[in-house]
Amino acid sequence: MARIAHLSDIHFGAHDDRIVRATEAWLDANRPDLVIISGDFTQRARIGEFRAASAYLDRLRRAGHRLLLVPGNHDIPLYDVAARFLAPLDRYERHISDTLCPWFENDEVAVLGLNTARSLTIKDGRINHEQIALMRDRFSRVSPDKMRILVTHHPLFAMPIGKGGELSEAVGHHDDAVEAACAAGIHIALAGHFHRTYAEEARKMVEKAGDALVIQAGTATSTRLRNDEPQSFNWIHANGSADVELQVVVWDGAGFTRGNHIRYRSIDAVWTREDCDDADAARVPLSFQPG
Repeated sequence: MARIAHLSDIHFGAHDDRIVRATEAWLDANRPDLVIISGDFTQRARIGEFRAASAYLDRLRRAGHRLLLVPGNHDIPLYDVAARFLAPLDRYERHISDTLCPWFENDEVAVLGLNTARSLTIKDGRINHEQIALMRDRFSRVSPDKMRILVTHHPLFAMPIGKGGELSEAVGHHDDAVEAACAAGIHIALAGHFHRTYAEEARKMVEKAGDALVIQAGTATSTRLRNDEPQSFNWIHANGSADVELQVVVWDGAGFTRGNHIRYRSIDAVWTREDCDDADAARVPLSFQPG
């Protein structure tokens, strides 16, 4: 079993130091095999914000955590026009990671991160054809027994982003990206961006989306909340290629506590859901729970 902590949208520059320290304490206590952070390390891509985010990542590394990181749209300068168009991810590569499409593989999982942040868009994301080719190539060499996980900041699909059911824009080159994810046999697609917790079968969002389970993370440490959903991150247990447990770990004002706990099993390429009877899990209300 692979244990993965999936954080997103930590937004240094609009963060709460107390919550940042609480994420470190939780990760140190629970020792995941991999910590994924799916973008938006900073609020405005300022150098001081990147330095603060880099110091946080260094503390995690010194504690022995293995990290897989992808940038978000907030990691591209918004107001520094020259940097935005001439070197949009230079600060990210200097302070966070010089690998924009990271790879992790062990005996249980294979994980590919893809950069969806672009200088020509303010908030939307794109995947290009080189990244699609990389996805196909990387996963073509992975054993079918391993769980295949794709990580992006922007979700591949149009996502529900409000209580009224309104949908977001899909990632650029959406049709090609979905086709490639399907061909690559992606089991789980992880993303962030909307500060909302959500989980659903991809086939319920897009026809011919394949067998992927889409899992969105809320914001782990930002003070910029959506619909009053508290800070949270995802705790994922991957059991082979057809069994995954998802527990939302939620900030309750004093620390992080285990919240909603759901198990998904893939039976004949269809994910079925069951709520886990977890006596230790506090049912902290979320505005958009896994569904």
